[in-house]
Amino acid sequence: MPKIAEIEDTPNPNAVKFVLKDRIAWGAAKSYASLEEAADDELAVRLFGIEHVSNVFYMDNWITVTQDGEADWPDLVRRIAQPIREAKAAEMPVRTETEPQQDEDPRLSAIRKVIEERIRPMLLGDGGDLEIMTLCGNLLCIRYYGTCGSCPSSQAGTLVAIENLVRTIEPGIEVVAV
Repeated sequence: MPKIAEIEDTPNPNAVKFVLKDRIAWGAAKSYASLEEAADDELAVRLFGIEHVSNVFYMDNWITVTQDGEADWPDLVRRIAQPIREAKAAEMPVRTETEPQQDEDPRLSAIRKVIEERIRPMLLGDGGDLEIMTLCGNLLCIRYYGTCGSCPSSQAGTLVAIENLVRTIEPGIEVVAV
């Protein structure tokens, strides 16, 4: 049963990040935008059972919950805290050998590296994340998760910052959030 260490505001006024003393996942992020998507995840199902919860995103020892903008945060935080405290702590996964990745576009490798080093740490710190979906020609498609998914600054400021960074690798790249 994870204990809540901190409850943090995020840049998204509709999202709150709960930092836990125990892990609820090991490395793999889990992101759900609806009860239907979360059907196989007991914690997410319980959180979606709380009125106004619109998104659940978690990994390692933190969870970000986004609301629809209609709830009072102090009351909602109290209701959200209960299922988090009752969740099962994640067991350390057994390591398995993985196949080496196939060679990918060198531009995409360089973009992944700069995003891993310069962008993801900030997003993770705020309770969100992003995934590079595709690089097709000069169009880089990314998907935001957690607090970033509905945050106004991620759709404008962060997207521009990412585009400026990747243009140091390839000047003509355009970045879009999908």
